[in-house]
Amino acid sequence: MKNYTLIVLLATFTGFAVNAQVVESGAQLQLIADHFKFTEGPAADAMGNVFFTDQPNNRIWKYGTDGTLSVFMEPAGRANGLYFDREGYLIACADEHYELWRIGMDKQVQKLAVNYKDSLFNGPNDVWVSPSGMIYFTDPYYQRDYWTRTSPKMHNRALYVYNDGRVTRLDSQFKQPNGIIGTPDGKFLYVADIGDSKIYRYAIQANGTLADKQLFASQGSDGMTIDAEGNIYLTGKGIDVYNPAGQKIEHIDIPANWTANVCFGGPNRDLLFITASEKVFILKMAVKATH
Repeated sequence: MKNYTLIVLLATFTGFAVNAQVVESGAQLQLIADHFKFTEGPAADAMGNVFFTDQPNNRIWKYGTDGTLSVFMEPAGRANGLYFDREGYLIACADEHYELWRIGMDKQVQKLAVNYKDSLFNGPNDVWVSPSGMIYFTDPYYQRDYWTRTSPKMHNRALYVYNDGRVTRLDSQFKQPNGIIGTPDGKFLYVADIGDSKIYRYAIQANGTLADKQLFASQGSDGMTIDAEGNIYLTGKGIDVYNPAGQKIEHIDIPANWTANVCFGGPNRDLLFITASEKVFILKMAVKATH
């Protein structure tokens, strides 16, 4: 399939107006498109354009601030979670061969990490880049139909950090780590153990290591994001919003079988971009993310 641009006609879901502390009053969920197989990994660049993956179809898409939708990259290493680093490169969990990639806007790929010690990763799933440039990623195990292997080489399903060519395992006490997000000031990291229905919060140390692991919420999550108020957005059956104290303050229904991930996009970072099964949506928010 060639790269092409599709002018998007937003379809408003009548009856899905959302009344929430974090959603703009009267805002309605808007469908961008629904012709994907399974959408994941939304990440916004410095201008607010959102890149996301359709992993089964091996594509990375771009939703522009002008409302256009286009294929950014194909094939795309079966990319799953995405995040932009401070230099404008797209960091991707390239699941096809269990790797962590750095992708330029010219689509040139640098393989940052392909193994831990002498073992292949299970399949990097989600990723967050700290303000200092350290790359944190989760490595669960989800059997893929495009793999020849049928079991993981590593027993541990763990959390890692990549920094300056080196991979360090930070925590392996998970059933199935998945979603990950950090605070914009780089002080705290949130990681979901979707296999154990828990969200943990860590304090990030100056050298990038983690301390003071605490249970933040007794709920799992596929993907996560954070707004400028410090509220954490969890995904799965719709979207649940927790304040920084770990109190659930809102639920947003999404008309899809599964809500995989979310991020803030748009020129003002006040559009919640939602990947949900074969669909993607946007929702105007009363809060925004930091640039």
